[in-house]
Amino acid sequence: MRTQFTVIGIPDDPNYISNNKTIVDIINSNTYFSGGKRHHEIVMPFLPPDAVWIDIKVPLDNVFDEYEYHQKIVVFASGDPLFYGFASTILKRMPEAEITLLPSFNSLQMLSHELKVSYEDMTMVSLTGRPWHELDCALIENRGKIGVLTDHVRTPASIAMRLLKYGFTQYKMYIGEHLGNPEKQRISRSLALSEVEEYPIDSPNCVILQRMYNDITYRPLGIPDKLFELLDGRERMITKAPVRILDMSMLMLPMCNHFWDIGFCTGSVSIEAKRQYPHLHIHAFEIRKECWKLMEENSSKLGAPGIDVHICDFMEEDVSDLPAPDAVFIGGHGGKLKEIVGKVARYLAPDGLLVFNSVSEESEKLFIESVHEAGLKLDEPLHVSVGDYNPITILKAFKEAK
Repeated sequence: MRTQFTVIGIPDDPNYISNNKTIVDIINSNTYFSGGKRHHEIVMPFLPPDAVWIDIKVPLDNVFDEYEYHQKIVVFASGDPLFYGFASTILKRMPEAEITLLPSFNSLQMLSHELKVSYEDMTMVSLTGRPWHELDCALIENRGKIGVLTDHVRTPASIAMRLLKYGFTQYKMYIGEHLGNPEKQRISRSLALSEVEEYPIDSPNCVILQRMYNDITYRPLGIPDKLFELLDGRERMITKAPVRILDMSMLMLPMCNHFWDIGFCTGSVSIEAKRQYPHLHIHAFEIRKECWKLMEENSSKLGAPGIDVHICDFMEEDVSDLPAPDAVFIGGHGGKLKEIVGKVARYLAPDGLLVFNSVSEESEKLFIESVHEAGLKLDEPLHVSVGDYNPITILKAFKEAK
């Protein structure tokens, strides 16, 4: 039996249903209905006496198990159900289901309408039950106009705090609350980021970030070493900018999704990678606790949000739940190079790359031995010198796809 869904997108306005004969007729000719708590509150006065309501709440597995028992279900969603909406979830989980859609405007469209702002050039992201990643990408890419769907955790205030923390002060914020509700709708125009934390904001809401000016110093390739806070002021405890750029080139990061930086110290490689390739999901590992503060200071100062930091002994860290990395950089190994290479080889994705900067014949030899023992393949090395520092051999290995 294929379930037939009618998915109706509604704004935060009870009058929307009473003024729409098509929706009223659909309600009157059905028994099984579903939606979130807010949708239930809006449509409850219109439901027939024998209506059965299925709450959409986590875990969603239970919701979809219930759907399987019914042939016809009317689902209420917010705005456009295909715009980060529940119709998209149905299509993923029940691809054989029949779906009829009755969309309305999504909240970012409604806010744009109220502001008289075009949205064909707007980057739209959702933070509703999602991590910061999409917003971080848009900010690092210096997008001119960013529409953001919020939730009770990633609120306008927390968004403003994140922008201020990482130096994205070129944006002002517009907030729409209860959009479409004739009694509760409120539009907050052109707020400075510093104002938002103290500004009373009700839910549901959404945000538009408008860039006020272009940051001409934006994302230079090869962050100058002098801009990083160093570990105990030690200049040799950082991957130098020219070497850092070569490392990233050898790692082929534009083609990767998941990158591990082992022994990050100052965070220079992770931060450079995030700024140049903001789509990357980066996990940075370091055993020295004092390096957490360094990463915090450097990533904040240099505008690189979204790096997942692990202060741990990499060899003892459980990484089995992390997505397989496409690229791994070993910046420090604490005398455990062979063990680290072996562990990386187990988790590295097929065709994944591993890069290590060797400053001595001993470490070069050990890396090569470790690569062979781990079943990886060596690529051509690269020999470089920077100023009066020791020559470096950039070593590269890869995991051959079977």
